[in-house]
Amino acid sequence: MAEGRTYPNPLVASVIVCDGRITGEGYHLRAGDPHAEVIAINSVRDKDKLRQSTLYVNLEPCSHYGKTPPCADLIVEKGIRKVVVGTVDTSSRVSGKGIMKLRESGCEVVTGVLEESCRWINRRFFTFHEKKRPYVILKWAQSADGFLDAERNSENEYIPRWITGEAERVLVHRWRASEQSILVGAGTLRADNPGLNVRCWSGRDPIRLLLSSSGRLDPGLALFNTSGSNIIFTHNENVSIPDSMIKKLEKNQESAKQVLQFLYQSDIQSVFVEGGSEVLNHFIDTGLWDEARVFTGRDFFRRGVRAPVLTGRKIDFIRYSSGSLEVILNDETVQKSTNC
Repeated sequence: MAEGRTYPNPLVASVIVCDGRITGEGYHLRAGDPHAEVIAINSVRDKDKLRQSTLYVNLEPCSHYGKTPPCADLIVEKGIRKVVVGTVDTSSRVSGKGIMKLRESGCEVVTGVLEESCRWINRRFFTFHEKKRPYVILKWAQSADGFLDAERNSENEYIPRWITGEAERVLVHRWRASEQSILVGAGTLRADNPGLNVRCWSGRDPIRLLLSSSGRLDPGLALFNTSGSNIIFTHNENVSIPDSMIKKLEKNQESAKQVLQFLYQSDIQSVFVEGGSEVLNHFIDTGLWDEARVFTGRDFFRRGVRAPVLTGRKIDFIRYSSGSLEVILNDETVQKSTNC
Protein backbone atom coordinates (compact mmCIF):
# COMPACT_ATOMS: atom_id res chain seq x y z
CA MET A 1 0.00 0.00 0.00
CA ALA A 2 2.89 2.38 0.68
CA GLU A 3 4.80 1.77 -2.57
CA GLY A 4 5.18 5.03 -4.43
CA ARG A 5 4.11 7.15 -1.43
CA THR A 6 7.20 7.25 0.80
CA TYR A 7 9.78 8.98 -1.47
CA PRO A 8 12.48 9.94 -0.64
CA ASN A 9 12.17 7.55 2.29
CA PRO A 10 12.45 3.76 1.92
CA LEU A 11 9.66 1.22 2.36
CA VAL A 12 9.78 -0.05 5.93
CA ALA A 13 7.53 -2.31 8.00
CA SER A 14 7.98 -3.52 11.56
CA VAL A 15 6.50 -6.23 13.78
CA ILE A 16 6.88 -6.65 17.55
CA VAL A 17 6.67 -10.12 19.07
CA CYS A 18 6.35 -11.10 22.74
CA ASP A 19 6.11 -14.71 23.96
CA GLY A 20 5.55 -15.95 20.43
CA ARG A 21 2.68 -13.57 19.72
CA ILE A 22 2.53 -10.45 17.55
CA THR A 23 1.74 -7.55 19.88
CA GLY A 24 2.43 -4.62 17.56
CA GLU A 25 2.93 -3.81 13.91
CA GLY A 26 3.18 -0.85 11.58
CA TYR A 27 4.55 0.48 8.32
CA HIS A 28 5.78 3.85 7.07
CA LEU A 29 3.12 5.37 4.82
CA ARG A 30 4.61 8.67 3.60
CA ALA A 31 7.55 11.02 4.17
CA GLY A 32 7.00 13.17 7.26
CA ASP A 33 4.75 10.59 8.93
CA PRO A 34 5.97 8.37 11.81
CA HIS A 35 8.34 5.58 10.83
CA ALA A 36 7.38 1.91 10.96
CA GLU A 37 9.11 1.21 14.27
CA VAL A 38 7.31 4.11 15.96
CA ILE A 39 3.91 2.98 14.73
CA ALA A 40 4.61 -0.61 15.78
CA ILE A 41 5.74 0.43 19.27
CA ASN A 42 2.77 2.75 19.74
CA SER A 43 0.38 -0.04 18.70
CA VAL A 44 1.47 -2.27 21.62
CA ARG A 45 -1.20 -2.09 24.31
CA ASP A 46 0.90 -3.21 27.26
CA LYS A 47 4.06 -1.09 27.01
CA ASP A 48 5.59 -2.90 30.00
CA LYS A 49 6.01 -5.98 27.81
CA LEU A 50 8.26 -4.14 25.37
CA ARG A 51 11.27 -5.03 27.55
CA GLN A 52 10.56 -8.72 26.92
CA SER A 53 9.81 -8.24 23.21
CA THR A 54 11.67 -8.63 19.93
CA LEU A 55 11.28 -5.98 17.23
CA TYR A 56 11.56 -7.13 13.61
CA VAL A 57 12.18 -4.61 10.85
CA ASN A 58 13.17 -5.02 7.19
CA LEU A 59 15.63 -2.08 7.23
CA GLU A 60 18.08 -0.79 9.82
CA PRO A 61 16.42 1.71 12.21
CA CYS A 62 17.45 5.31 11.53
CA SER A 63 19.84 7.08 13.88
CA HIS A 64 19.53 10.70 12.73
CA TYR A 65 17.07 13.56 13.09
CA GLY A 66 15.13 14.34 9.92
CA LYS A 67 11.44 15.11 9.72
CA THR A 68 11.06 12.68 12.64
CA PRO A 69 13.31 11.72 15.60
CA PRO A 70 15.65 8.68 15.36
CA CYS A 71 13.90 5.32 15.64
CA ALA A 72 16.98 3.81 17.29
CA ASP A 73 16.60 6.27 20.19
CA LEU A 74 12.96 5.26 20.74
CA ILE A 75 13.84 1.56 20.72
CA VAL A 76 16.50 2.17 23.37
CA GLU A 77 14.14 4.37 25.41
CA LYS A 78 11.45 1.67 25.47
CA GLY A 79 13.93 -0.95 26.62
CA ILE A 80 13.49 -3.40 23.75
CA ARG A 81 16.33 -5.89 24.21
CA LYS A 82 16.39 -7.60 20.82
CA VAL A 83 16.04 -6.26 17.27
CA VAL A 84 16.09 -8.37 14.10
CA VAL A 85 17.11 -6.35 11.02
CA GLY A 86 16.61 -7.56 7.47
CA THR A 87 19.34 -5.44 5.90
CA VAL A 88 21.64 -2.55 6.70
CA ASP A 89 20.67 0.92 5.46
CA THR A 90 23.62 1.83 3.22
CA SER A 91 22.65 5.50 2.78
CA SER A 92 25.26 7.91 4.13
CA ARG A 93 23.07 9.24 6.95
CA VAL A 94 22.58 5.78 8.50
CA SER A 95 25.09 3.21 7.15
CA GLY A 96 25.31 1.07 10.29
CA LYS A 97 24.98 3.91 12.79
CA GLY A 98 21.53 2.77 13.92
CA ILE A 99 22.73 -0.77 14.60
CA MET A 100 25.80 0.56 16.42
CA LYS A 101 23.64 2.78 18.64
CA LEU A 102 21.41 -0.16 19.55
CA ARG A 103 24.32 -2.44 20.37
CA GLU A 104 26.06 0.21 22.44
CA SER A 105 22.89 0.43 24.56
CA GLY A 106 23.07 -3.30 25.27
CA CYS A 107 20.45 -4.33 22.71
CA GLU A 108 21.01 -7.61 20.88
CA VAL A 109 20.89 -6.98 17.13
CA VAL A 110 20.57 -9.75 14.54
CA THR A 111 21.22 -8.70 10.94
CA GLY A 112 20.99 -10.19 7.45
CA VAL A 113 17.68 -12.02 7.85
CA LEU A 114 16.04 -12.49 4.42
CA GLU A 115 18.49 -9.84 3.27
CA GLU A 116 18.05 -10.35 -0.48
CA SER A 117 14.26 -9.99 -0.18
CA CYS A 118 14.62 -6.91 2.00
CA ARG A 119 16.99 -5.28 -0.48
CA TRP A 120 14.57 -6.08 -3.31
CA ILE A 121 11.73 -4.25 -1.55
CA ASN A 122 13.90 -1.12 -1.46
CA ARG A 123 15.80 -1.62 -4.73
CA ARG A 124 15.00 1.96 -5.80
CA PHE A 125 16.35 3.38 -2.53
CA PHE A 126 19.52 1.26 -2.60
CA THR A 127 20.24 1.94 -6.28
CA PHE A 128 19.86 5.68 -5.71
CA HIS A 129 22.27 5.76 -2.74
CA GLU A 130 24.78 3.16 -3.93
CA LYS A 131 24.95 3.84 -7.69
CA LYS A 132 24.16 7.56 -7.46
CA ARG A 133 21.37 7.32 -10.04
CA PRO A 134 17.69 6.39 -10.15
CA TYR A 135 16.47 2.82 -10.52
CA VAL A 136 15.57 2.35 -14.21
CA ILE A 137 12.62 0.22 -15.28
CA LEU A 138 12.03 -0.41 -18.98
CA LYS A 139 8.54 -1.35 -20.12
CA TRP A 140 7.12 -2.22 -23.51
CA ALA A 141 4.52 -4.38 -25.22
CA GLN A 142 5.39 -6.35 -28.33
CA SER A 143 3.46 -8.44 -30.81
CA ALA A 144 3.84 -12.21 -31.00
CA ASP A 145 6.42 -11.72 -33.75
CA GLY A 146 8.40 -9.05 -31.91
CA PHE A 147 7.11 -5.66 -33.09
CA LEU A 148 6.36 -2.66 -30.86
CA ASP A 149 4.01 -1.20 -33.43
CA ALA A 150 2.50 -2.22 -36.74
CA GLU A 151 3.48 -0.41 -39.90
CA ARG A 152 1.56 2.86 -40.07
CA ASN A 153 0.04 4.81 -42.94
CA SER A 154 -1.97 8.01 -43.28
CA GLU A 155 -5.13 6.26 -42.06
CA ASN A 156 -3.74 4.93 -38.76
CA GLU A 157 -0.83 7.32 -38.15
CA TYR A 158 -2.13 8.62 -34.82
CA ILE A 159 -4.22 5.66 -33.63
CA PRO A 160 -2.67 3.55 -30.81
CA ARG A 161 -2.46 -0.16 -31.61
CA TRP A 162 -3.28 -2.02 -28.39
CA ILE A 163 -1.28 -5.21 -27.80
CA THR A 164 -2.33 -5.89 -24.22
CA GLY A 165 -5.73 -6.35 -22.58
CA GLU A 166 -7.57 -4.35 -19.94
CA ALA A 167 -5.97 -6.14 -16.96
CA GLU A 168 -2.47 -5.38 -18.22
CA ARG A 169 -3.33 -1.73 -18.82
CA VAL A 170 -4.59 -1.38 -15.25
CA LEU A 171 -1.35 -2.97 -14.05
CA VAL A 172 0.68 -0.39 -15.99
CA HIS A 173 -1.17 2.43 -14.22
CA ARG A 174 -0.38 0.78 -10.89
CA TRP A 175 3.28 0.72 -11.94
CA ARG A 176 3.16 4.40 -12.88
CA ALA A 177 1.84 5.23 -9.42
CA SER A 178 4.84 3.43 -7.88
CA GLU A 179 7.54 5.41 -9.69
CA GLN A 180 8.68 9.00 -9.24
CA SER A 181 9.11 9.73 -12.95
CA ILE A 182 8.12 8.40 -16.37
CA LEU A 183 10.06 8.90 -19.60
CA VAL A 184 9.16 8.65 -23.29
CA GLY A 185 10.65 9.85 -26.54
CA ALA A 186 9.19 12.29 -29.03
CA GLY A 187 8.24 9.50 -31.44
CA THR A 188 5.95 7.90 -28.88
CA LEU A 189 4.37 11.26 -28.10
CA ARG A 190 3.57 11.90 -31.74
CA ALA A 191 2.37 8.37 -32.52
CA ASP A 192 0.27 7.61 -29.42
CA ASN A 193 -0.35 10.99 -27.72
CA PRO A 194 -0.22 9.42 -24.22
CA GLY A 195 -1.26 11.24 -21.03
CA LEU A 196 1.48 9.52 -18.97
CA ASN A 197 -0.53 9.94 -15.79
CA VAL A 198 -2.27 7.57 -13.35
CA ARG A 199 -5.89 6.98 -14.35
CA CYS A 200 -6.84 3.39 -13.57
CA TRP A 201 -5.25 3.27 -10.14
CA SER A 202 -5.02 5.39 -7.01
CA GLY A 203 -1.73 7.19 -6.57
CA ARG A 204 0.45 10.14 -7.49
CA ASP A 205 1.18 11.03 -11.09
CA PRO A 206 4.88 10.55 -11.90
CA ILE A 207 6.93 13.50 -13.16
CA ARG A 208 6.80 13.34 -16.96
CA LEU A 209 10.16 13.30 -18.74
CA LEU A 210 10.21 13.93 -22.48
CA LEU A 211 13.28 13.15 -24.57
CA SER A 212 13.30 15.12 -27.83
CA SER A 213 16.47 16.12 -29.64
CA SER A 214 14.74 18.87 -31.62
CA GLY A 215 12.35 19.89 -28.85
CA ARG A 216 9.64 20.47 -31.45
CA LEU A 217 6.57 19.17 -29.65
CA ASP A 218 2.96 20.08 -30.32
CA PRO A 219 1.57 22.12 -27.37
CA GLY A 220 -1.77 20.44 -28.08
CA LEU A 221 -0.49 17.02 -26.96
CA ALA A 222 -2.52 15.41 -24.18
CA LEU A 223 0.19 15.60 -21.53
CA PHE A 224 0.57 19.36 -21.99
CA ASN A 225 -3.13 19.71 -21.21
CA THR A 226 -3.12 17.44 -18.15
CA SER A 227 -2.15 18.49 -14.64
CA GLY A 228 1.36 17.45 -13.67
CA SER A 229 5.02 18.32 -14.12
CA ASN A 230 6.88 18.08 -17.44
CA ILE A 231 10.64 18.14 -18.01
CA ILE A 232 11.83 18.26 -21.61
CA PHE A 233 15.37 17.02 -22.35
CA THR A 234 16.55 18.42 -25.66
CA HIS A 235 19.59 19.55 -27.64
CA ASN A 236 17.71 22.68 -28.67
CA GLU A 237 18.24 25.47 -26.16
CA ASN A 238 15.58 27.66 -27.78
CA VAL A 239 12.63 25.42 -26.87
CA SER A 240 9.80 27.09 -24.96
CA ILE A 241 6.67 25.19 -23.90
CA PRO A 242 4.33 26.58 -21.23
CA ASP A 243 4.45 24.95 -17.79
CA SER A 244 7.44 22.77 -18.74
CA MET A 245 11.04 22.77 -17.55
CA ILE A 246 13.59 22.66 -20.36
CA LYS A 247 16.85 20.79 -19.70
CA LYS A 248 19.56 21.29 -22.31
CA LEU A 249 21.50 18.14 -23.26
CA GLU A 250 25.11 18.15 -24.43
CA LYS A 251 25.57 16.49 -27.83
CA ASN A 252 28.94 14.95 -26.94
CA GLN A 253 27.51 12.98 -23.98
CA GLU A 254 25.08 10.08 -23.86
CA SER A 255 21.58 11.36 -23.24
CA ALA A 256 20.68 8.56 -20.82
CA LYS A 257 23.61 9.43 -18.54
CA GLN A 258 22.70 13.11 -18.57
CA VAL A 259 19.05 12.40 -17.78
CA LEU A 260 19.92 10.09 -14.89
CA GLN A 261 22.47 12.53 -13.50
CA PHE A 262 19.87 15.29 -13.51
CA LEU A 263 17.31 13.03 -11.80
CA TYR A 264 19.83 12.02 -9.14
CA GLN A 265 20.64 15.65 -8.43
CA SER A 266 16.89 16.27 -8.19
CA ASP A 267 16.44 13.46 -5.59
CA ILE A 268 14.34 11.34 -7.96
CA GLN A 269 14.89 7.67 -7.12
CA SER A 270 13.17 5.92 -10.02
CA VAL A 271 12.31 6.34 -13.68
CA PHE A 272 9.81 4.28 -15.69
CA VAL A 273 10.84 4.23 -19.36
CA GLU A 274 7.80 3.52 -21.57
CA GLY A 275 9.28 4.02 -25.03
CA GLY A 276 9.66 4.24 -27.85
CA SER A 277 12.07 1.94 -29.62
CA GLU A 278 14.93 4.44 -29.96
CA VAL A 279 14.78 5.48 -26.32
CA LEU A 280 14.51 1.92 -25.00
CA ASN A 281 17.43 0.76 -27.14
CA HIS A 282 19.51 3.73 -26.00
CA PHE A 283 19.12 2.77 -22.32
CA ILE A 284 19.82 -0.88 -23.17
CA ASP A 285 22.92 -0.07 -25.24
CA THR A 286 24.37 2.11 -22.47
CA GLY A 287 23.63 -0.57 -19.86
CA LEU A 288 21.66 1.96 -17.83
CA TRP A 289 18.69 -0.18 -16.89
CA ASP A 290 17.89 -2.39 -13.92
CA GLU A 291 14.60 -4.09 -14.68
CA ALA A 292 12.54 -4.73 -17.82
CA ARG A 293 8.84 -5.58 -17.94
CA VAL A 294 7.91 -6.96 -21.34
CA PHE A 295 4.37 -7.80 -22.45
CA THR A 296 3.97 -10.10 -25.45
CA GLY A 297 0.61 -10.20 -27.21
CA ARG A 298 -0.95 -12.89 -29.38
CA ASP A 299 -1.34 -10.91 -32.61
CA PHE A 300 1.20 -10.92 -35.45
CA PHE A 301 2.08 -7.56 -37.02
CA ARG A 302 4.33 -8.93 -39.80
CA ARG A 303 5.88 -5.51 -40.33
CA GLY A 304 6.50 -2.43 -38.25
CA VAL A 305 8.82 -1.18 -35.49
CA ARG A 306 11.03 -3.93 -34.10
CA ALA A 307 11.00 -4.46 -30.32
CA PRO A 308 14.29 -4.20 -28.40
CA VAL A 309 16.30 -7.32 -27.62
CA LEU A 310 18.01 -7.71 -24.27
CA THR A 311 19.61 -10.36 -22.11
CA GLY A 312 19.28 -10.75 -18.38
CA ARG A 313 17.87 -12.93 -15.65
CA LYS A 314 14.16 -13.71 -15.98
CA ILE A 315 12.56 -13.53 -12.56
CA ASP A 316 8.86 -13.71 -13.35
CA PHE A 317 6.47 -14.90 -16.04
CA ILE A 318 2.71 -14.27 -15.94
CA ARG A 319 0.07 -15.35 -18.46
CA TYR A 320 -2.88 -13.15 -19.36
CA SER A 321 -5.86 -13.80 -21.60
CA SER A 322 -4.34 -11.61 -24.30
CA GLY A 323 -0.67 -12.51 -23.85
CA SER A 324 2.06 -12.74 -21.23
CA LEU A 325 4.44 -10.68 -19.10
CA GLU A 326 8.13 -11.32 -18.49
CA VAL A 327 10.16 -9.49 -15.86
CA ILE A 328 13.90 -9.42 -16.55
CA LEU A 329 16.76 -8.09 -14.42
CA ASN A 330 19.96 -6.66 -15.82
CA ASP A 331 22.78 -9.16 -15.22
CA GLU A 332 24.95 -6.36 -13.82
CA THR A 333 22.21 -5.36 -11.36
CA VAL A 334 21.83 -8.96 -10.22
CA GLN A 335 25.59 -9.34 -9.69
CA LYS A 336 25.98 -6.09 -7.74
CA SER A 337 22.93 -6.85 -5.60
CA THR A 338 24.32 -10.28 -4.75
CA ASN A 339 27.73 -8.85 -3.84
CA CYS A 340 26.35 -6.15 -1.51
